Amino acid sequence: LLLLFLLKLVYLYIMNSLRLALGRNGVWRRAFVSCTNNMAAIPYTKDMPNYKSLERGSYHKLQTADIDYFKSILNETRVLVEEDDVEGYNTDWLGQYRGEGSVVLRPKTTEEVSKIMKYCNEHKIAVTPQGGNTGLVGGSVPVFDEVVLSTSLMNNIESVCPDSSILICQSGCVLEALNSHVEDKGYVMPIDLGAKGSCQIGGNIATNAGGIRFLRYGTLHGSVTGIEAVLANGDVIDTISTCRKDNTGYDLKQLFIGSEGTLGVVTKVAINLPAKSSAVNVAFLAVNSFDDVIKVLKRAKTDLGEILSACEFMDLESMKAVTEYGGLRNPLADESPFYVLIETSGTNNDHDNEKLNNFLETAMENEYVTDGTVAMDETQIKDIWHVRESIATALKEMGNVYKYDLSLPIPKLYELVDIMKEKLTEHDAMACGYGHVGDGNLHLNITSAKYDDDVLNQIEPFVYEYTAEQGGSVSAEHGLGVMKAKKLHYSKSKEAINMMRLIKSTLDPNNILNPYKTVIQY
Repeated sequence: LLLLFLLKLVYLYIMNSLRLALGRNGVWRRAFVSCTNNMAAIPYTKDMPNYKSLERGSYHKLQTADIDYFKSILNETRVLVEEDDVEGYNTDWLGQYRGEGSVVLRPKTTEEVSKIMKYCNEHKIAVTPQGGNTGLVGGSVPVFDEVVLSTSLMNNIESVCPDSSILICQSGCVLEALNSHVEDKGYVMPIDLGAKGSCQIGGNIATNAGGIRFLRYGTLHGSVTGIEAVLANGDVIDTISTCRKDNTGYDLKQLFIGSEGTLGVVTKVAINLPAKSSAVNVAFLAVNSFDDVIKVLKRAKTDLGEILSACEFMDLESMKAVTEYGGLRNPLADESPFYVLIETSGTNNDHDNEKLNNFLETAMENEYVTDGTVAMDETQIKDIWHVRESIATALKEMGNVYKYDLSLPIPKLYELVDIMKEKLTEHDAMACGYGHVGDGNLHLNITSAKYDDDVLNQIEPFVYEYTAEQGGSVSAEHGLGVMKAKKLHYSKSKEAINMMRLIKSTLDPNNILNPYKTVIQY
């Protein structure tokens, strides 16, 4: 018995080590989620109150002959049909959306994707492209029984040009792996996300993801120099280039950035790489009000200028979620109503330190900042960032999460959180806010022990109406997916939506690519 007990301890130690080592890897995460979560407890998206009006399109139902064809292209090991193998691809990582797909296809090449799409288009089989499945709006999982086309095995890095500083790689490359690869060559990826250990670059591009480096490097519309994509009919559009300037005709790659897999399957990308900064500093600051958060941002832009690379904020409720449910420590000794994370990136440590110290002295003297700490080494930098990046997962541990990713004028950014706190006073729910204050991007999160229609009715449609009244966007960086597909009119005019539908119907006349998402074809 003692021997069995010791063997069990060794087994648990090994499994925990694997979890820690591989937990940020997309394949392991999917297996881990599938094994540990009770998928049967998650309702199907089509049965949820918000989506009951959705009806399955007149698509072909898969037959044995279809499966056999897919196996002839990919071989049996890359066509998943067993329920246990497929289930993890049917459910998003938050456990809020669940489809009924029965087949997962895992191609390795653009040619294989082309053959799959050609066949699906000819037979009118609906397809859901899926990368790392880290999305927050149900865009990467089926709604009904769509075939899942996973790009996870399309993970080859082709080249990093030392002259043009352009990376060319397949779309299934994990963002963190790409960043590690290019850092060895003196570069960084122009995008950084909390989900970087699982998300894939193709999914980042398909959703036009923003993240914490947006303030410094801007949108992917500016960083991506070329895209290879497979259209619904199997045609391959190749705009891959190591040239940064090309003014010949329409810039077709821009169509696929932010299209959420509704216009084509991104299979390869070319991205311009910024140089890796040799001097990075991170300060974590306590402030008493959101007005002071704005003052810190303004002062940071003035005093830090070209070396300012990130400006993030979080409220006390977000911090409590991280410390009480995420198991992390507050970098500061005392609690504060708000916190601001400032990052600088440059090439001269003495120069950057002087600018940062001057900024902090001014902020403290003017009482914008009440307390703070500056990371002394790379470990402390990672620890501080880990606090900010762990908010989403910590909130998930609190129960059901109603998540909203909004663009708002910066002075109005936190007003919405205060309004929601007031609206929810008689409900067992908590509202908090955090996000990219430098970009005017609020992540409004509301948690309750379990899903509650009354709570949702307090949130929607008010959140969208408020955002529209302020001239904001109902999706700053997460995309529309199925969650916000019918909310597009809050941010776009009727004419703009009609043009989007025209583009969709032209490139995908059978509407087989990610139906029910983003731009719904009524």
